[in-house]
Amino acid sequence: MAALLLLLTLTHLGVGSTHAAESSNIHNSCWASGSISEDVATIALAPERWSCGDRKFSIDAERVLLRFDLSPDDILPRYFLSRRSALKAVHLLAIDHDGAVRQASVSAAALPSSMAGGYFKASLPDVTRATRQIVAAIDLPSHRMTLERAYLAPADASGDGTDDMRLLIIVAGLAGMLAMPLIFNAAFYRILREPFVLWHSALTLSLLMTILASSGLSVVFFDPPAMTLSWMTTLLFGMTVAFGAMFTYSFIEPGLIHPALRRLLPYCAAWALFLSAFHAAFPFVARPVQSSAYTAAFAPILIVFILSMIDALRRGSRAAKFQAVGYTPMVAVGLIRLVTGVVPWFNSIDAMLMFYAGCLFEVLLTTLGVADRFVTMKRERDRARTEADLLERLSETDPLTGLLNRRAIEGQFARLRAEGFATLAVIDLDHFKAINDVNGHAVGDAVLKAVASAIQTGPDVLAYRLGGEEFVLLLRGKDADFLAERRRQAIPVIVANTVPGLERPVTASMGVADAFGDEDFAKLYERADKLLYDAKSAGRNRTRSATRPKAALEVFLGEKAMAG
Repeated sequence: MAALLLLLTLTHLGVGSTHAAESSNIHNSCWASGSISEDVATIALAPERWSCGDRKFSIDAERVLLRFDLSPDDILPRYFLSRRSALKAVHLLAIDHDGAVRQASVSAAALPSSMAGGYFKASLPDVTRATRQIVAAIDLPSHRMTLERAYLAPADASGDGTDDMRLLIIVAGLAGMLAMPLIFNAAFYRILREPFVLWHSALTLSLLMTILASSGLSVVFFDPPAMTLSWMTTLLFGMTVAFGAMFTYSFIEPGLIHPALRRLLPYCAAWALFLSAFHAAFPFVARPVQSSAYTAAFAPILIVFILSMIDALRRGSRAAKFQAVGYTPMVAVGLIRLVTGVVPWFNSIDAMLMFYAGCLFEVLLTTLGVADRFVTMKRERDRARTEADLLERLSETDPLTGLLNRRAIEGQFARLRAEGFATLAVIDLDHFKAINDVNGHAVGDAVLKAVASAIQTGPDVLAYRLGGEEFVLLLRGKDADFLAERRRQAIPVIVANTVPGLERPVTASMGVADAFGDEDFAKLYERADKLLYDAKSAGRNRTRSATRPKAALEVFLGEKAMAG
């Protein structure tokens, strides 16, 4: 809503300011042409050289003259203004009713920029009530728009007027809105380092620079020469097209645009940069046709882009929906400039208000598209991470008992050692094969589940099943031996209460060892496993420990109590 209000206000003020200015501006009535070697005043004072009925200007000649007829009721003009484009010089003549001529010349490099966005200005020779004609001669004009948009004005658009100031504020607000996505992209690029974020930032920055160069803001803040802004605007246009093509190339989801169209987009970007650089650096090469050829050369880029959007939309691209809506005004601007710049019987139209609207729509919609893509990619990555975590947990979990397996303890051992888990207990059920042989594997599985319940995990105890009837406890604390022994002794009780019909109690033997230094799991397990087999060799249903003396004594007393 804020963007729409900004756009409506911009349009209203732009039209209002234009109407206010039109009442005092003077437009040319006739035009003539000649060579640079001819004297300007000679051409201006020759009535037969002037064409007053044909408004279709031509830049074929080296010098084009525009005549402005003044009436006694006109406000006396002070400036000659026209659209910026490459030229060599401007010659201005003030002709009085008695034939007196006052002349001034300004080289292209000395032409100042006008507050009227995209225009240059030149001060007129003294204009009095006796002045009847103003003649502006332009040497080597490179674009018909310089002739078509020329006018005389009593003052430059200084920004002192209410409408002018409001218009500048609105354009500044538009520039500020274009700066916001740059902050947005900088924040989110740290999370998702995708190339389309950089291309969107480059595109937004080029649009922001284009608005500054094509409006009065550049004059307010920097006041560069008109020709500097002219070639800057040309380069910025090529950069905008190139960055837009690369943004589309990287933004459309994989598989949702035809591969040939995607491959063409970087070539379109390179072509746009080449065209703009050549046009800015060599504006007078094939001067009469270069501007038209330059404009027409962008037609293939426009076609590739439109086809890319259509194809991506047809394939169901979500990103293309945002781009298609956001780029529609810019595509319309491109079509208008293309048609009016190439077709000779149309006056050139730059559609600046529509261009500003296009900047606004493009940045807002593509920024929304980028945000939507962020959310989609984050959701996909979160889902993939969840699935990966689930698969990893499944690969580290024993499907029968639900305990973690050997792969889990080997992968976690270094971290758990750092957390204080330094005691390993290896538990093996006594005569488990006989249970399977007599009662069947279903009962054997039930026994294993009951054992897993008996050696339950706690804050200082982690339980694992290594395979078959072998289990492992990883413990920490001074009472690690006691915690392990209590679980071993709970096995016959839990199994008896859980699995009815067994002919004899299910007991277990256990070996317990403390880790030394940075000992790895394999070495610690080897020592604990040896102690386990010592317990089995000593008669089973007992523990052999190689831990701290106090803990070993507690285990011994527990065994003795059971034996008694």
